[in-house]
Amino acid sequence: MLQIDTWKRVLIWLVCVTGLLMALPNAFYTRVEQSNDAKAAIELGVDTPEMQAEAGQWPNWLPSSLVNLGLDLRGGAHLLAEVQVQDVYESRMEAMWPEIRDALRDERSSVGTIRRQDSAPDEIRVRISQPEGMPRALEVVRGLARQVQTLTGVGATDIEARADGDTIVVQLSDAEKLASDDRTVRQSLEIIRRRIDEVGTREPTIQRQGADRILIQVPGIGSAGELKDIIGTTAQLTFNPVAGRGTDPDAAVGIGEEIVPSIDESGVYYTIESAPVVTGEELVDAQPAFDQNGRPAVNFRFNTSGARKFGDYTRDNVGAPFAIVLDDEVISAPVIQSHIPGGSGIITGNFTVEESTNLAVLLRAGALPAGLEFLEERTIGPELGQDSIDAGKVATIVAFVAVLVFMALSYGLFGLFANVALIINVGLLFGLLSLIGATLTLPGIAGIVLTVGMAVDANVLIFERIREELKSARGPARAIELGYEKALSAILDANVTTFITAVILFAMGSGPVRGFAITLGLGILTSVFTAIFVTRLMVVMWFERRRPKMIEV
Repeated sequence: MLQIDTWKRVLIWLVCVTGLLMALPNAFYTRVEQSNDAKAAIELGVDTPEMQAEAGQWPNWLPSSLVNLGLDLRGGAHLLAEVQVQDVYESRMEAMWPEIRDALRDERSSVGTIRRQDSAPDEIRVRISQPEGMPRALEVVRGLARQVQTLTGVGATDIEARADGDTIVVQLSDAEKLASDDRTVRQSLEIIRRRIDEVGTREPTIQRQGADRILIQVPGIGSAGELKDIIGTTAQLTFNPVAGRGTDPDAAVGIGEEIVPSIDESGVYYTIESAPVVTGEELVDAQPAFDQNGRPAVNFRFNTSGARKFGDYTRDNVGAPFAIVLDDEVISAPVIQSHIPGGSGIITGNFTVEESTNLAVLLRAGALPAGLEFLEERTIGPELGQDSIDAGKVATIVAFVAVLVFMALSYGLFGLFANVALIINVGLLFGLLSLIGATLTLPGIAGIVLTVGMAVDANVLIFERIREELKSARGPARAIELGYEKALSAILDANVTTFITAVILFAMGSGPVRGFAITLGLGILTSVFTAIFVTRLMVVMWFERRRPKMIEV
């Protein structure tokens, strides 16, 4: 007959209470959010009375996980960026030139003197004085080639060398260009993610689109311009030898040299060697600091390879100027006073505290391997997001109330049981969304509204089945028991097929489609739980207390 073991009853109510407690912070969203932000700031060392007051707005013993609001609800910035993958070809060639130069110098007896010629950005042209040594020169340069480290480039090398009269032409191979393009976009994706995470924004959407584009959506940020300031700077840091200093930006320079302006000194230009001694890619840490005069600066530290090159260069060039170049501008050009072992140092300049902090963030997150061209940018104001939230609330409340009224009018007391289960169902759904840190969007709200409508389907099947059993002159206890037993297969069939659809939507879709799939899938799980277990427990508890001879459904 109608019997549920005590341990099952305790477990069912425990699940309901836990889910409702997890959902509770969302009823006090602003307060909990401010408290969480204050606690995070205190952990980072910003411990002020104001922060302590905000942190105390929500008790520590209560759950504090929230359902994150998506871009369409919270407002924020949307960018579509195209990675300029061809920029990497030039830097690869510049980095390869010292290696090619040193290798050919060792063969001077065969190839004579070498001189680099003007060339396209994605190639190196080297003239040799003894053309009869061209076969040996090509053999030496080709010996510097490495295997392409991709499945599609198996058997191919990264560079190709050919002769053009008395000139060697070195280029990246097609296989290496494809591998480089993919690697550049992946690196850009990861670096953008790290930069945005450093700022502490919530639940950004950063994903690759097509071969060379990246979609960036960040809720809660002020504007698309603010987002571009965070991620748009390539932050290419290099340490280059200085060949000269002057005021003419069009002065003649030698092969392998370039003129770059100074940030601090207006009208001053430095002639530097294009091939850097060390690059920002070899940085392992950068932190805002102050120099010996109390001015904002940035402390940096290299990895083992960078530290060795930095130490060797400073040892061999004491007394020579050394340019610290950020995005083709000299931010500092100190004279090397002594050997600097250990691979650490300080970048000084006319920084503000905010500028030194931002520079440290950019360097710590890593340099973008290539520039970004922003093809699309939108700022979604918080007012529009609030309108969306209000519209979603109205839709949810209308659907919720309509279902409650329908169930109460159609099934009487049993309908009220279903209504209580429906309220618990919505609470459990928000509890699960908070637990997994899901992001709620407008399509997600649509999934919740659909869940509210679908949640009573299982109860309708059960109650109609109980009605049929009562017509067969069975007793109320037996009718209730058979109603739940015989409706179970239909409930599972309907919800399993819908759940499979939600899984496919999540696997195949992206963005808004995934948000809808998550809320729909979790809503199905909570709906089945409340219909099969919660309503049955309430009916059993009521029946045990009243022991009615007849029931009306």
